Amino acid sequence: MAGHNKWSKVKRGKAIVDAKKGKVFSKFAREITLAVKHGGQEPDTNPRLRTALLGARAANMPNDNIDRALKKGSGEIEGATLDEITYEAYAPGGIAMLIECVTDNKNRASADVRITCNKNGGTMGSAGSVAHLFQRIGSIKIPASALSSDEITDLAIEAGADDVQSDEEEHTLITSVSQLYAVAGFLKERGLTASSIKLDYQPATTITLTDAETARQVLHLYDLLDELDDTQNVYANFEISDELMVQLDS
Repeated sequence: MAGHNKWSKVKRGKAIVDAKKGKVFSKFAREITLAVKHGGQEPDTNPRLRTALLGARAANMPNDNIDRALKKGSGEIEGATLDEITYEAYAPGGIAMLIECVTDNKNRASADVRITCNKNGGTMGSAGSVAHLFQRIGSIKIPASALSSDEITDLAIEAGADDVQSDEEEHTLITSVSQLYAVAGFLKERGLTASSIKLDYQPATTITLTDAETARQVLHLYDLLDELDDTQNVYANFEISDELMVQLDS
């Protein structure tokens, strides 16, 4: 399963660094603002906003930041007009990538993604060339210290989750989009605090990288795309074996 290789740990470590930089809060702020803009201020009738708020609170985003994002979405506070756009691309080795951007300048965002790909072994794909390789899911992360793999598996089945991926640091419950809130609520009722609750993309199939140089190129491009100011999320369909990850770390 994807959750069992060391690439998951690389992403988790990067998420921690991003959190320290405040980048995670910026991403949640943009998502909350857009959710309110398109669906209103009531979480009960706006699933996208409900997801964004759950994730922001799980990430310990300050209430002031959340309130400001809500007000920007409703127009109470003036702010730049934000647009959403998803770019499709291929990395070295035929790896598929989805790059979700939220931007106040679509021309700048498009140019940044295209130039980053072109300069680092990637190519932009046409609309639909990559998207069909991914499926929309719900993702809930629970620290591994909270309970054992067997215990979380039993709870996941009872809650209606589709799958569980576990390693020594965390459990990831995979749900359908429609069941994300129900499963998250079930876990909360049982005293479990999620470190992340969000809608995600999961590749339908993955490519396991076995060549160290190709893996380095893919990881480098992934990092550069993720660091772009307008990038909200980057999804890719590659895996890296534990053995190769050790080699890359050395």
